[in-house]
Amino acid sequence: MLSVTRKIVHIDMDAFYASVEQRDNPELRGKPIAVGGGANRGVTTTASYEARKFGVRSAMPGYKAKQLCPQLIFVPPRFNVYQQVSREIRGIFERYTDLIEPLSLDEAFLDVTINKKQIPYGMEVAQEIMDCVHAETGLTCSAGVSYCKFLAKIASDFKKPNGLTVITPRRAEAFIAALPIKDFFGVGKVTAKKMYGMGIQTGADLKTHSRIELIKAFGKRGDFYYNIVRGIDDRPVNAHRIRKSLGVERTLEKDLSTQEEITPILLGIIDKFCERLQKADNYGRTITLKLKTSDFQTLTRSYSKSYYIKNKEDITQIAMTLLEENMTAFDKIRLIGLTASNLKKEQDGTIDGQLSFDWE
Repeated sequence: MLSVTRKIVHIDMDAFYASVEQRDNPELRGKPIAVGGGANRGVTTTASYEARKFGVRSAMPGYKAKQLCPQLIFVPPRFNVYQQVSREIRGIFERYTDLIEPLSLDEAFLDVTINKKQIPYGMEVAQEIMDCVHAETGLTCSAGVSYCKFLAKIASDFKKPNGLTVITPRRAEAFIAALPIKDFFGVGKVTAKKMYGMGIQTGADLKTHSRIELIKAFGKRGDFYYNIVRGIDDRPVNAHRIRKSLGVERTLEKDLSTQEEITPILLGIIDKFCERLQKADNYGRTITLKLKTSDFQTLTRSYSKSYYIKNKEDITQIAMTLLEENMTAFDKIRLIGLTASNLKKEQDGTIDGQLSFDWE
């Protein structure tokens, strides 16, 4: 086990968007709600805990959420409000440390090893933050405390909502051994399925595999899995996290199948996409077209250049070519998106906050 004295806190707001809506609208309190586009074409972004009891989850198609919970109330998102609340929460964090790494509007890592209030225990810092968030915003959050980011992240999800979990170095080995592999931060559905095929169900199972075996099976991620299952995670809390991609996507009002139908929608997305790149003053070498089919399969097609693609005409040509070349890959689509990656500011180390989901 790695001997580290860092005190890392991971704060995760509880059902953030839905909780803000219930806070601001008393008629929604205690009722199952989903923040999202509605029961026909939309996708839920957050579900209240009352809705989660019925199996409603984030990123779930609205029609499926409504099937699971017929009394579900859909609420349109108010991102400007969520951003404002997020800034208030960030202000609370800054009373304790400047080492803050936001992951999204509603969660962040904090390094409180040396904190502004000189509180000796990470657990006390986390509890104070939870109390302040509730007192000042009317919302609850959950916190995980450990000596590394991997364990702090997992711990914050352990006793949701409004829970606090501490994983000490002494407790870490047994905790990781018993942890289901699907709950490992960094192990998605595809990786979990592959691990199940290898007989890996828990951390204890993962630990029986050598570094070479895991690298052979999972590439560079295999080395990460080998370390974290042993409680080894040296990643610092990065207060200057660099954005690795910028994108725009749109869920369509109805499924589209022909290039003539799709083209005007894609051109509108290109306009918005170019505006976003210009606003961020950040451009990529790779443009990716994302298509989600009517049966919810996701297709991604990319094109890269040796230079940063700034010109709208170039972006339009790439996007339209990718669409034309892949028209036979689907029958109908329900979502279109464009993403720029291999960004300039990622390469030169310039600090770049997230656009729509930023703490700043």
